[in-house]
Amino acid sequence: MKVLVINCGSSSIKYQLLDPDTESVLVSGLVERIGEPRGELINKAYPGTDREAVTTLEQPIPDHDAGMRLVVDLITDPEKGVISHKGEIDAIGHRVVHGGERFSAPVVVDEDVVEYIESCIPLAPLHNPGHVAGIRVAMELFPDAPQVTVFDTAFHQTIPPHAYMYALPYELYEELRIRRYGFHGTSHKYVAGKLAECLDRPLSELNLITVHLGNGGSITAVEKGRSVDTTMGLTPLEGLVMGTRSGDVDPAICAFLARNKGMSIEEIDTMLNKESGLKGLCGMNDMRDIHAAIAEGDERAEIALGVQTYRNRKYIGAFMAVLGCVDAIVFTAGIGENDDVVRRESLKGLECLGVNIDEKANAHRAKEPMRISAVDSRVAVWVIPTNEELAIARETRDILNK
Repeated sequence: MKVLVINCGSSSIKYQLLDPDTESVLVSGLVERIGEPRGELINKAYPGTDREAVTTLEQPIPDHDAGMRLVVDLITDPEKGVISHKGEIDAIGHRVVHGGERFSAPVVVDEDVVEYIESCIPLAPLHNPGHVAGIRVAMELFPDAPQVTVFDTAFHQTIPPHAYMYALPYELYEELRIRRYGFHGTSHKYVAGKLAECLDRPLSELNLITVHLGNGGSITAVEKGRSVDTTMGLTPLEGLVMGTRSGDVDPAICAFLARNKGMSIEEIDTMLNKESGLKGLCGMNDMRDIHAAIAEGDERAEIALGVQTYRNRKYIGAFMAVLGCVDAIVFTAGIGENDDVVRRESLKGLECLGVNIDEKANAHRAKEPMRISAVDSRVAVWVIPTNEELAIARETRDILNK
């Protein structure tokens, strides 16, 4: 079975063609700067050999329709493609950031589904418009292939009301559905399931804390295989200190800035999402640059690292209290998989709660699942590479096989 997984952003298309049964990847790529004067497409083909064929195109890409057509042309190209025609693609799996309260599982796309995703645009104005555009283009380009949407929010629909409700006038929930939704659900679900495989135990028996740390980051409390709390909220802004996002702040800061700096709602929103987090604290949002700056004595970079890892540690401790008994903590995503310093500092001081890492094991980067906790650690600590594209392809396959 060949599934084309598509993740459309506001000005980008990330894609991968793979077989969910064998986990083999035929092609992956990224279309960037859609709608700008100079767009770019990077396509990596894996045609069953040890060589990786890379094709790069630079040209104006006016919209998602043009971008998707470029992708289809490349993967079916007689010389550079990996399939002879688009009819070889059995299904399309779409990543959708926000599915509101309606979707707790993947669904086959129809017009009603697309319209509901459009209705969630106020909840995810940076993401859902691109998703809708990508879905509509894919439906046109692949009229015979079933389309499936997999929602970032779906895994978190098991969070109970006492964890998802905000202490605001209840009418705001009734009218606008203001509540905690949570994100990165596909990743959290994938690594939780992968750990269960590694331990050879049913996921329904495990209590886990999954820690997804990339440019965006979130932590989830997983009780018996179900999400019961998570750090992101109505939007992906709440929770951890991220690359450019502030995470938790006193909400009165918004009014304070409006009164004392004359900032508009739009300016404050832009600041919190794009100019805060690590970038706001030290001018850098790439953790590799921050580590290099710390080595040269940059105090602001050191403060930024401390603020971020302290917030991580605080939420890990909070979710240990939520779960009561924790079998394992799992790190994943770009920083979680590759940054031993962030992992160590995020767990520092939790020894009294049964968390002890093995410094030698922690020093390694994770290409495969690996345990980094000490032998005597009551709580296991693992690093498991995430694979959201494979997870989406599997969910697409499974719903179509029902």
